[in-house]
Amino acid sequence: MKESVLKTFWRDTYQSKSPIPFIISVQVIIFVLIHLFDLLKEVNVLEVSLYDYAADYLSLPLSFSQFLTQPWSIITYPFLYTGLFQLLFDCLWLYWMGNIFLNFLNRRQFLFLYFSAIFLGACLYLSLGFIPILQNSVQLSFHTSTFALGAVVASVATLAPRYEVRLLLLGTVSLKTIALIYICIELIFTGLMNKAGGISFLATACWGILFIRSLHRGKDLSLLKWKKTIKKSKMKVVHQSKTASTNYSSYRHASDLPNQAEIDEILDKISVGGYESLTSREKEVLFKASKDDK
Repeated sequence: MKESVLKTFWRDTYQSKSPIPFIISVQVIIFVLIHLFDLLKEVNVLEVSLYDYAADYLSLPLSFSQFLTQPWSIITYPFLYTGLFQLLFDCLWLYWMGNIFLNFLNRRQFLFLYFSAIFLGACLYLSLGFIPILQNSVQLSFHTSTFALGAVVASVATLAPRYEVRLLLLGTVSLKTIALIYICIELIFTGLMNKAGGISFLATACWGILFIRSLHRGKDLSLLKWKKTIKKSKMKVVHQSKTASTNYSSYRHASDLPNQAEIDEILDKISVGGYESLTSREKEVLFKASKDDK
């Protein structure tokens, strides 16, 4: 019996290990709800504008004193969109860049980078609210997932700068070029409307670069206990003989997941020669590592 379209969509979208569809779904649902509130106000079903109320209380205010009256906004602001085109483009960027990220790394690392950028951007934004000159902006509150997107785009470009993407009318363009154009455009438009938001966006983009640089040095920041992990691995090496450590790779079964040292070497090779410079075995190793949720 042929499977229904709805069931196929549900399986391919929400039963996968990717968190991206769930993030996009929350953003779309909130967008629909607040505009439904606006519609009910326009047809006089509601006397109070719940649209304005939701937009104000779900956004992240620049004033710290106002933030204390709505502390939940540090969680809700990245999921709030009031403009259709901004929602559409941000969802496309998240889906595109997020899936490239997950092709190289795993879900835990993506979630850590995404939500840490949200928290870091919010804290910096609130701190900048104490500077009077930054309060002279068109907008004194912030919403959308711009901070998290900046971190994801910058991290992908740092991870595989020579990874090439074929674009309509533009031909083949490297990820590094795409990321640079995106960050510059977003920085200009965000900074014109909200100076503190522009500075925070740039900081989260730098955070994405730092996250990948740390991976290259063998430090996975998404593992909060990485110091203990490294210490344990060093103790194991002390007790191994030279013969065992030398022949380890030759006796290991092909289905085993790679260790962190192998992943770091592959990431270094990608940063130098791009994804296409990898051998078929290295691509397979990277694919297995990206599917390991740890």
